[in-house]
Amino acid sequence: MRKLSQKDILTGQDLTQRDVWLIFETAKEMKHAHYRGERPKLLDGKSLGMIFEEPSTRTRVSFEVAMNQLGGDALYLRPGELHLGGRETVGDTARVLSRYVDAIMARLLKHETLIELAKYATVPVINGLTDLFHPVQTVSDVYTMWERFGDLNKIKVAFLGDATNVANPLLILTSKLGINFTFCSPKKYWPKELVMEMIKENVKETGVAPTLTENIDETIRDANVVYTDLWWWVGQEAEAERRRKAFTPYQVNTNLMRKAAKNAVFMHCLPASRGMEVTDEVIDGPQSIVWDQAENRLHVEKAILVLLIA
Repeated sequence: MRKLSQKDILTGQDLTQRDVWLIFETAKEMKHAHYRGERPKLLDGKSLGMIFEEPSTRTRVSFEVAMNQLGGDALYLRPGELHLGGRETVGDTARVLSRYVDAIMARLLKHETLIELAKYATVPVINGLTDLFHPVQTVSDVYTMWERFGDLNKIKVAFLGDATNVANPLLILTSKLGINFTFCSPKKYWPKELVMEMIKENVKETGVAPTLTENIDETIRDANVVYTDLWWWVGQEAEAERRRKAFTPYQVNTNLMRKAAKNAVFMHCLPASRGMEVTDEVIDGPQSIVWDQAENRLHVEKAILVLLIA
């Protein structure tokens, strides 16, 4: 059985180019099998512990269904159900869970907690979202681009909005694969130095650096993929009005999409604040492939789980 080169997936930077393409090819096989009505029990007898510090739709459902369809079990540990860093240290929780399950998927408020969890866990740890990174979402997104366009080195990806936990790993993964990527937002909301250092390492290998700009017209020109995300997230509610004013010019609407390439598609990781970062006409329109993105979470997660613990 083929395997990924690393035990954990925490940021996306921990995946090699080979790992990414192995996930893509395996996900493609999984998706074809799914539509043939086949459910290979590749994870029979395996268990996934799923830790959540906040509610989830796509992450919870897709991972649970993935394990079930592959013959394994998924244990949903809902918000507040564990003594994670409270009555019990994160390290002790990691050690205990490692004796019970074959892998841990964690959706946590702080990335530092995930790092500590992975440090002490002896089984693979998969980042299901933290405040800084959502790598499984990003791998699924780029898989969706590959599915749609084929040669990833011939497309331009444009991201408009905040340097979110989706934008960060998108910058990392596209720089790792040599994809033309432009990030557009007010300079105040550009990626942090931690992310930029990872990107610099990747550019040494691929020679393809992302463009960071405030120029919307430059960003959207010839873009094949137009991507956006929420303007604020958990813990940023106090900044909501300030962020709304800053990002309003970067809204993805019909007029903006007209300026992109003729074959341009719209992508969003969801949930979306309709009427804010994207209009209904775009997300429900013919260029939107957000539902393909959402579905592909299932197939990509199946691939990741198989390559980590089968």
